[in-house]
Amino acid sequence: MSLSAILLIVVLLVLMFLGVPITWSLGAACVTSILVDPTLSFSVLCQKIFTGCDNFSMLALPAFFLAGDIMAKGGLSKRLVAFADSFVGWISGGISLVSVVACTFFAAISGSSVATTAAIGGLMYPEMVKRGYPEDYSAAVQAIGGTLGIVIPPSIVFVIYGNITGVSVAKLLMSGVIPGILCGVALCLYAFFKAKKENFPKEDKFSFKRFLVSFKSAVWALLMPLIIMGGIYAGIFTPTESAVIAVFYGLIVCLAIYREISGRGIWAIAKDTAATTSNLMFLVVTAQMFGYLITYYRIPIYVTNAFLAVASNRYIFLLLIIILLIICGMFLEVGATNLILGPILAPIAVQFGIDPVHFGMLFVFLLAMGQATPPFGTTMFVACGLSEQPVSKVAKRLIPFVLVEVACAFLFAYVPALSTFLPNLLK
Repeated sequence: MSLSAILLIVVLLVLMFLGVPITWSLGAACVTSILVDPTLSFSVLCQKIFTGCDNFSMLALPAFFLAGDIMAKGGLSKRLVAFADSFVGWISGGISLVSVVACTFFAAISGSSVATTAAIGGLMYPEMVKRGYPEDYSAAVQAIGGTLGIVIPPSIVFVIYGNITGVSVAKLLMSGVIPGILCGVALCLYAFFKAKKENFPKEDKFSFKRFLVSFKSAVWALLMPLIIMGGIYAGIFTPTESAVIAVFYGLIVCLAIYREISGRGIWAIAKDTAATTSNLMFLVVTAQMFGYLITYYRIPIYVTNAFLAVASNRYIFLLLIIILLIICGMFLEVGATNLILGPILAPIAVQFGIDPVHFGMLFVFLLAMGQATPPFGTTMFVACGLSEQPVSKVAKRLIPFVLVEVACAFLFAYVPALSTFLPNLLK
């Protein structure tokens, strides 16, 4: 391996260890590598930055951000919570199930785990405490429910992964539907048995009238993911076009039906989205530049040979990937892991004969799980912030939930049909 290739990796790791933001760490690593490599010039750097920006599918990012912000601040959260409460609130531990179910619904709109935890957790945490649930357990439920935000489409992480690895974004989005729902069911089952064991309180019997009333109020919100995924599946529009449709749908619902945001509110949301998008795009183009250099220096070949020396078949490779990403999730932010390891591991998976869409779904699911994994899970920190509970207590409550997601990861890894069935139906 050349000196330039070694510096590319070493500079990145050193800067990240020192706490430098991932965007600047990636950029500095690329610049350092090009400076010491006589075969490359900064014109290559400019070309990769331009190519990274000049990508039609990347238009989905600001549109999904904008749609999620509009629906999140337009009265959507409380309607989804009310609907979920009428649906499962009467079961033992019902209010904890409500949190998970509401997060599942909201994840299908926001595409962000942090946004899901903040929006639903802000409503559900005080309600769980009010009904007699332990404060640390209540916070843990919000953190684990939020992880579904980047698994159930639309997902910003799937869009980015598809762009940096060349895998179909539409198929990646569809691949997260069944695993996301199954994981939500598994989390609900654990919450149910936990409530039975510890005698957590439950609400009154199921009321069909209350269910209908809450459904009527939330129906416009519930239709949004169906419109998005149905349109993509039917071939009516692309994932990029679906993001724009989601924006207009959200505007109509929040301005004309829910009427909880004004024109001034839309302007504030647009400014926040612009700031978020600019930061993310800078991150994406530096990551694409980094991906180009690791390919140029044949780093994936070295990594592939290392995996081949240890993993004799795809099953052992998948086991190693699960272990690797669990460890990464404990210490690295989702964006960093996605942008650094995605371009390296995706081609290796193909070498082992693994479907690129299947591997992409597993990769993103493990990233999602890492957001609730102690000691540095982002949704865990959000839940601790809104609950004012110490990380140590919430982390202890999170471990059983994380183990449930680990079991789901093994299921999704070794039953590829769960993630490839829907994408294979796409035209």
